[in-house]
Amino acid sequence: MNDEHILETPKSQNPELAAKEFSLAPTADEIAVLNAVEKIGFKLTDRMNRGAWKSFWTFCQRHVGSLWIYLATYNLMNVYGLENVEQTDAGKPLLLVANHRSFFDMYTVSSVLFRRTARPMRLFFPVRAKFFYDSPVGWFVNFVMGWFSMFPPFFREDREEKKREFDRFSMRRLIDICSRGAAHVIGFHPEGKRNLSNDPYNFLPAQTGVGKIIMLARPQVIPVFIAGLGNDLPKQILGNWRGGEPIRIHFGAPVDLSSFYDKRDSLRTHKEISDFLMTKIAELGEQDREVFGSKIVSSK
Repeated sequence: MNDEHILETPKSQNPELAAKEFSLAPTADEIAVLNAVEKIGFKLTDRMNRGAWKSFWTFCQRHVGSLWIYLATYNLMNVYGLENVEQTDAGKPLLLVANHRSFFDMYTVSSVLFRRTARPMRLFFPVRAKFFYDSPVGWFVNFVMGWFSMFPPFFREDREEKKREFDRFSMRRLIDICSRGAAHVIGFHPEGKRNLSNDPYNFLPAQTGVGKIIMLARPQVIPVFIAGLGNDLPKQILGNWRGGEPIRIHFGAPVDLSSFYDKRDSLRTHKEISDFLMTKIAELGEQDREVFGSKIVSSK
């Protein structure tokens, strides 16, 4: 399955309009690979990420979702570099690329941005489809935790290879979201999955996906380093009052990737971009280590 085929668009007398419409909806063949539950989950979430519905859920994120996350973390929260986000152009998509250690990484980042900046935002978090799209329970979790912002879904981890056909659409849609749209803020983990190492300054190898998206969409990009969040929600909440590990979020300066854009659009270039971004995340990690490293070690 090559990238050129994934991104092909139908012929039309208006190529620009055809490309736009093609990117926003799956073809009959692409959606046919999903079962009935997955189709309903996709169509529901797709609708919730458009127009007035997206505006409504963004309002809920800003005024409801961000509040409960704040109440569960405020005693532990340490944030650096917010000015880097505030100085970006809200008229263009912003891609936040972060290390991944907890289920709650991007929820916490979004809460900080909503509560500590005035920047307009419409959030999108591409996610593995398994669980979030293959059962009503997953739909509910997407609603409760993300206000339906865990979108678009990717099935590449699914055991049924045919479902990966749908990922052609998801990639087109994600590239479109990263290419245009005022206030679009997209959260992405280059590592591809959670790093379960006990060392917060250890990182998994970067995957090529984020490099491909950046090469084709050219969004603004900011690296983010996150540490101190766990995967046990009750323990995480109780730690806010019982002295849990400090939560640290470092926002780096916007990354200049123009040197990569003159290169061939290939898997190798995508990997180079992804690796470069991980070095920027690691640099923020080193800044964190200078302040918190000894404290974290001594507390374990």
